[in-house]
Amino acid sequence: MPDSPLPRAAAQPPLIDGQELTIDGWVLQVRVSSRRSKLGLTVERDGSLTLRAPAACQEDRAEAFVRGSRQWIDGKLRLRDQLRPVHPTRAFIDGETYRYLGREYRLLLVDEPGALVRLSAGRLRLDQATAADAKLARRAVTDWYRRVGLSWAQGRLQPWAARMDVAEPGVMVRDVGRRWGTYRPGDTDSGQMALHWAAFQLPAQLVDYVIAHELAHLRVAGHGPDYWRLLRRAIPECERLKEELDEMGRRVWLGDVTEY
Repeated sequence: MPDSPLPRAAAQPPLIDGQELTIDGWVLQVRVSSRRSKLGLTVERDGSLTLRAPAACQEDRAEAFVRGSRQWIDGKLRLRDQLRPVHPTRAFIDGETYRYLGREYRLLLVDEPGALVRLSAGRLRLDQATAADAKLARRAVTDWYRRVGLSWAQGRLQPWAARMDVAEPGVMVRDVGRRWGTYRPGDTDSGQMALHWAAFQLPAQLVDYVIAHELAHLRVAGHGPDYWRLLRRAIPECERLKEELDEMGRRVWLGDVTEY
C-alpha cells in the first residue's frame, strides 16, 4: 500500500487584541491593529510588555519575534531599573508646590466654598473646605490640570498637525495610566488623542514632544524606523527630548497624597 499522506498541522488561530501571551516567562499584552504590517514591542513605564501585532498574525510568528528580541527587552528592562520612578507625594496645605508647564506655583487655601481650583497672581488657589478632604482635593487639583491642559493642548495641536502634514485628531486630557499619551485611529475620522493630565507639569517643549509623538501615529503605527524618521523630520532633537522626558517624567506628581 502507498504511504498515507502526513496529516497537516492545524492552522493556529490569529492573535486577539487584548489577550495575554506568555513567552519564556514574559507576560505580554497583545495589541492588534489592521494598520500594522510588522510586529513591535514596547516596554511600558511600569515594566510591563506590550506586543503590537498586525491583523491575522499567528502565535508562532509572535513567539519567534519575541525570542529574537530578548537582548533588546533585557536592555530596556535594565534601563527602566536605572530610571525607576521616584514620583513625589503632595499635600493640600498652604505653600505646597505644584508644577504647571515646568514652573512651580505654591498652593493658597482660600475661603471660597464650591469654587474651582484656579491659578491667580502666581498662586494656585484651592478652597480650604475642599482641601480638608484629601480625596476631594485631589480630584479638584487633577481636574484643574485637565481643564488647563486641554485648553493649552488645543492651541498647540493645529500647528503640530500642520507641520507633520496630518489631520487634526480629537484631543482629551485624562489619566492614561503609565503613558504620557495615546492615539487611537477612528473608523471615519482622524481618530482620538488622549494626553495624561500629569504631563502638563512638564516644560512646554516636552509636552509638545508628547503631542508630536502621538501625531506621528496618524501616519505610522508602532515605533519602528519609519516612525522615528517621521518624528525626526518634525523634531530633529527628538532623541534628546525623549531622554529629558524619561528623566523628568519619573519625578512628576501622579496624584499620590501625603497622609497626615
